[in-house]
Amino acid sequence: MSERVIPLVDQRHPSLPLPATVQGHSHDLNPLPLDGLRRPLTDLRISVTDRCNFRCSYCMPKEIFDKDYAYLPHSHLLSFEEITRIATVFVGRGVRKIRLTGGEPLLRKNIEILIKQLAALRTPDGQPLDLTLTTNGSLLARKAQSLKDAGLQRVTVSLDGLDDAVFRSMNDVDFPVADVLAGIEAARAADLGPIKVNMVVKRGTNEHEILPMARHFRGTGIVLRFIEYMDVGATNGWCMDEVLPSAEVIRLLQTELPLVQLDPSAPGETAERWGYANAQGEHDPSLGEVGVISSVTQAFCGDCNRARLSTEGRLYLCLFASQGYDLRQLLRDPTQSDTTLAATVDAIWRGRTDQYSRLRSLRGPDTASGPGRRVEMSYIGG
Repeated sequence: MSERVIPLVDQRHPSLPLPATVQGHSHDLNPLPLDGLRRPLTDLRISVTDRCNFRCSYCMPKEIFDKDYAYLPHSHLLSFEEITRIATVFVGRGVRKIRLTGGEPLLRKNIEILIKQLAALRTPDGQPLDLTLTTNGSLLARKAQSLKDAGLQRVTVSLDGLDDAVFRSMNDVDFPVADVLAGIEAARAADLGPIKVNMVVKRGTNEHEILPMARHFRGTGIVLRFIEYMDVGATNGWCMDEVLPSAEVIRLLQTELPLVQLDPSAPGETAERWGYANAQGEHDPSLGEVGVISSVTQAFCGDCNRARLSTEGRLYLCLFASQGYDLRQLLRDPTQSDTTLAATVDAIWRGRTDQYSRLRSLRGPDTASGPGRRVEMSYIGG
């Protein structure tokens, strides 16, 4: 078998030009923006660090992200005050949910301060935000209560198997699965829920962990979601042969655990929901549910309502984008008002036509991504 060659490439990209806006034209900010496919902006994912203490092969493979890898200097990262300012602008333009990501967001020093600032924000109709965070769980046991005290509502934990040898191999830093499970229990004790657990399924690596994971979390109130191995970025050596389609995951689960399909929980939901069934073939809420995220085999672009802000302040309109818009230059320009920021966000969103997954399903991988190499998941979060 031939050896796979992974290119040594930098994860960052030149910025797209910002649209021209006119400061002070607040009447241009109504109504709330819809993109070119009539999709609203309701969900913002904010990366707070480009660092992670795991080296999962599908995200930050050790061959690329080694001890010599040049991470962003601290001065390039948005400060907590800058993040809160731009988040406030996005909330005014329709965002109702903010998810903090990384890298591993709990590596960002004093992240509780940022969470407290974001938790204080209110939508124009006075409602609190849906404020959540995705973590690998390695630091969760020690930080769960402080995160809750700061105002975080819930967490999503990445966990790719219960078998310790499999898990240590996948995180590639020999981190024990018991410590992540302890973090999940700490999050449950701190009422950081409903907790979701995400498992990336990679054929030939951990598909035998699907049923054990389902057995473990069934009836616990924790929602387990299976994610197809994605062609994000250029460093993970993605290969379609290693994708286990979600349809196969559901078929495997149903060999032992009867399921019934559930309605989406919200517009723009990426996960297809399946509830555990009772003896009568009806969903038993006490047994809970699982989800599948068919990021490769089934496009969910039609109602995608998400934007992503990188740790250095670049706005990406798609997980599979190759370039972003540099909002940091506006944030750090004392002549630029929040009105100008809002008008810029509006103009960017109104010009959005991204639908990579749908086009990929029609043309095949790597044909619909536009010019340039796609941004890495570790840079803008999943």
